[in-house]
Amino acid sequence: MRELVVLGTASQAPTRTRNHNGHLLLWDGRGLLFDPGEGTQRQLVHAGVAASRIGRICLTHVHGDHCYGLPGVLSRMVLDGVEHPVHLHYPATGEDVVRALVSVATPGLDLRLHPHGGPGQVAEDLEVRPLDHRVETYGYRLAEPAGRTLLPDRLAAAGIAGPDVRRLQREGSLRGTALADVSVPRPGQRFALVMDTAPCAGAEELAEDADLLVAECTYADDDAGLAARHRHLTAGQAGALAAAGGARTLVLTHFSARYEDLAPLAAQARAAAGGAAVHAAEDLDRFALPRRRAPRDQPAGTTPA
Repeated sequence: MRELVVLGTASQAPTRTRNHNGHLLLWDGRGLLFDPGEGTQRQLVHAGVAASRIGRICLTHVHGDHCYGLPGVLSRMVLDGVEHPVHLHYPATGEDVVRALVSVATPGLDLRLHPHGGPGQVAEDLEVRPLDHRVETYGYRLAEPAGRTLLPDRLAAAGIAGPDVRRLQREGSLRGTALADVSVPRPGQRFALVMDTAPCAGAEELAEDADLLVAECTYADDDAGLAARHRHLTAGQAGALAAAGGARTLVLTHFSARYEDLAPLAAQARAAAGGAAVHAAEDLDRFALPRRRAPRDQPAGTTPA
């Protein structure tokens, strides 16, 4: 199961219908929590997701609406008896804030701190890129390694069937037949999260080939001046980001409290998003990752490896 659970869609100030920021990615049994703002612990309860599923917590930056819920989440994990290690990733310049937040959480969790600076890989298949905000900020991308899609007709011609198929996948060759002879490359799935930022190269890199792109949409296009002043994206800029990167699904979030009706923002993003499906997220929405991209020139009747 690969699914995004939206825990909060507000920006600086929560509203009656929107909790502070928070997004949980469920990915093959793992749980990655991004930017837990105030109230995240309660939103997990409303979403029906146990805090014990969280294995990594990723902070884009240390503004309060993106991290003040951290002590509550950590304390809840202690209350629930979580024994597995929990890895916390954050910009190194936010060290003092993170240490202060962790210090007021209930002790007893195997919490491992991972400050980072600059672009690059911060964990297996998890990368960061710098964004353009008022404090040091990073977006995150989870990228599945590329695989191969098996071609049944070529398998049959090679006389490979049943358990031998798995053996071929595991060993790379079997009885003179290489895996490449009976398959084609298949791109891995990609998830990207772009929070508080003006348009920048880092955001573009994160959005490239994303199957599911979560992007802030703090302002409407009519308020582009405010967006530029506070270094945030407008709806149209979020849509253009998805279009430029070839993203398949765009989930808009992090809305200013000035907008009660999100339909105009979704429409502005959709007009600029190219072929991406666009959704203006509501609290507690869930979005499954789209099916894997088909390999280029994929013959009919292929089977994922």
